[in-house]
Amino acid sequence: MNTLSKNEITSLLKPRESASSKRDHGHTLLIAGQKGTMGAAVIASKAGLRAGVGLLTVSVPAEERGIIQSAVPEAMLLMREEIHIPFDHYSAIGIGPGFGTGNASTALLTNVLKHATCPLVLDADALTILSANEKLFDYLPAATIITPHHVEFDRLFGVHKTTEERITTAIHKTREYNIIVVLKSHQTAIITSDEVFYNSTGNAGLAKGGSGDALTGLITSFLAQHYSPLNAAKLGVYLHGLAADITLHEQSMESMIISDVIDNLGKAFNSLRT
Repeated sequence: MNTLSKNEITSLLKPRESASSKRDHGHTLLIAGQKGTMGAAVIASKAGLRAGVGLLTVSVPAEERGIIQSAVPEAMLLMREEIHIPFDHYSAIGIGPGFGTGNASTALLTNVLKHATCPLVLDADALTILSANEKLFDYLPAATIITPHHVEFDRLFGVHKTTEERITTAIHKTREYNIIVVLKSHQTAIITSDEVFYNSTGNAGLAKGGSGDALTGLITSFLAQHYSPLNAAKLGVYLHGLAADITLHEQSMESMIISDVIDNLGKAFNSLRT
């Protein structure tokens, strides 16, 4: 069994050059949030910034723009109504958290899948849309990362009784569609066409709303920084869990919220270097 270790994750981290600029560290586009679910966009944005991306653009409905401008002043805004093809000036795109599943969301996801030239992360509502529109699987770019929890996985690929059954199915689907599956659970698994990697960090304090949104922000940020899709998934999953473990020094599993975890990402990075 391949289990992610501190040594492996540390070896993946690229050095941060002292003379680098923000444009050397990638540009993420996060398409997230709608009325009533803007917290998902805020959480994904904050996590992505804490993971080191140079530039972050968030696409939200125009009427909700004030939330992002107040909560995440470091982010740039692209109104959902003004988003347009091409997407070629972004280094990576994450889509789905709090995004909605209506006709407009479906049309936008379809356009992203058909026209994006950069790596993608699909989560949450994007996966729900995908499960209801099987033809969209044909448009998934190579090495797209999908991040379902068990319910989302079964909605995509049919009901399974155990995690082991899901992993077996995931291996087949990664081969069929040339994607990477991050199967979220108490021991998250990263599944490729020929390997499965199990995470070794994290705790039950993450079993709360918003945790998946933060993971989407992290993985997309690492993709934007030009890590390979597999390494971006490894880094995102491991650091997400490690920051949660560090949070236990300040909070309990009951009291921990994802904002605490995001605040401890810096300590997680620093712990890898000691």
